[in-house]
Amino acid sequence: MRFNPDEIKEWAGKDFDQAWTEGKKFIKRSGLNEQYPHMSLRYGKPHPIYETISRLREAYMRMGFEEMMNPLIVDEREVHKQFGHEALAVLDRCYYLAGLPRPNVGISDERIEAIRAILGNVDDEAIETIRKIFHAYKKGDVEGDDLVPEISAAINISDSLIVEMIDQVFPEFKELVPQSTRKTLRSHMTSGWFISLSSLAERASPPFHFFSVDRCFRREQDEDAARLMTYYSASCVIADENVTVDHGKAVAQGLLSQFGFEKFMFRPDDKRSKYYSPDTQIEVFAYHPKLVGSKTKYSDGWVEVATFGIYSPTALAQYNIPFPVMNLGLGVERLAMILYNATDVRELAFPQIAQYSEWRMGDDELARLIYVENVPETEQGKEIADSIVAICEAHGSTPSPCEFPAWEGEISGKHVKVSVVEPENDTKLCGPAVFNEVVVFKNDILGVPDNKKWKEALENHSARTGVRFLDAFAAQAARDIENAIASGESEVETRVRIVKVPSEINIRLEPLANYYITSNNKKIDVRGPVFTTVRATIG
Repeated sequence: MRFNPDEIKEWAGKDFDQAWTEGKKFIKRSGLNEQYPHMSLRYGKPHPIYETISRLREAYMRMGFEEMMNPLIVDEREVHKQFGHEALAVLDRCYYLAGLPRPNVGISDERIEAIRAILGNVDDEAIETIRKIFHAYKKGDVEGDDLVPEISAAINISDSLIVEMIDQVFPEFKELVPQSTRKTLRSHMTSGWFISLSSLAERASPPFHFFSVDRCFRREQDEDAARLMTYYSASCVIADENVTVDHGKAVAQGLLSQFGFEKFMFRPDDKRSKYYSPDTQIEVFAYHPKLVGSKTKYSDGWVEVATFGIYSPTALAQYNIPFPVMNLGLGVERLAMILYNATDVRELAFPQIAQYSEWRMGDDELARLIYVENVPETEQGKEIADSIVAICEAHGSTPSPCEFPAWEGEISGKHVKVSVVEPENDTKLCGPAVFNEVVVFKNDILGVPDNKKWKEALENHSARTGVRFLDAFAAQAARDIENAIASGESEVETRVRIVKVPSEINIRLEPLANYYITSNNKKIDVRGPVFTTVRATIG
């Protein structure tokens, strides 16, 4: 089943709720939900850092700022212009970009023989074509990822043989060593702001109000719970003749109040970056009531979240920027850690990476990894399973010996009679665990009865599989009957006694669930006396 592009186009332009409704109707109408029972349309889950970025962008725009994309790749000369004699200390934290040189590839007589041994007895014209393409590659007229297909197309030989030729005949490609350029990855957003404002000053007049939320890169010695080698900066500038530090205070308060911060403190920053005017670099501390008493270093409620200052006239003059500029910078990850009560930025950013994050699955996630293994394939088989369930629900406590007809009808031209039986004396049609349901409770997989003892486990509906021992057993019995009919048998009996493991009652766990349970020392306790038997005669 494929999605119909015309139907998808019909959703375009509708608001989210309309698109959501139309999408669910499409899934049902297309039959995908029957073909793939687990397929459903549901709300997705944002990454906490990207969600924080989204909220910051909206917050800035509500305050009247216009979004701008600043250069990410910055020549080291820009850092010298901004920092002067301190530039080397800053550049020590920058990543320099490097690239592989393009070798000058020669084709000797010995190499021609090797080429012909791999490609076949190609003629001199093909050899000359290879030589010219290598020369064009050296000059930059052919890109590295186009080299193989260019040669392949020119001499009509498969890509795989060309790759083998380059690998075996031209070892200089393997021996290439990256050569550094003078270009760096932006280590702080200010590098981009100077470049952007310099160009803008030639085309427009202030006041300007711009913001940018984007990546920066810093060559840390190591990553730890508080810092990453690449991070997001939520930065803004106000360019105006009358801009002062009071504008920075107002922006910080207006921005952070939208995230629940209530009180603010402003302190001079001891770092005193050279691109800020003296005594204008200010650290912003904000108070968040949810942090009070938390198990973090911000348990007093106060946290440093931003820095702002007025750009130095000396640095601005290097870029011919003739107007004062206030800049505020905020670390997105630090704000996200506060909002999500995180203590390790690595775990917040990369929860999927085992070395950074403890593997945690919700009970509801585990419940979705538990299923009935064997199920009936025919409509009559499904009716048989439902009938077995109905008989056990109605007569499960009947004293034995006893027998109850469950279903009778035709399947594949055969007359089939199905009964639920218990031939032994002094017991009941079904054992006491037959109605136990498989649930996940505190990451344990359990088979539990519906009683007061297990009330807490059964209250979490999202962690209930909805599968009782009886349901799984009935599905297995119906499937056994279908298989018996297919193999020409005249009778079949499906019996379950004391269940010790899930597979004995036709219940399976996805391998991921098994791995999670064993890795975290949790338990699987799906057991109990079921003592139920189904017989079928096939005529």
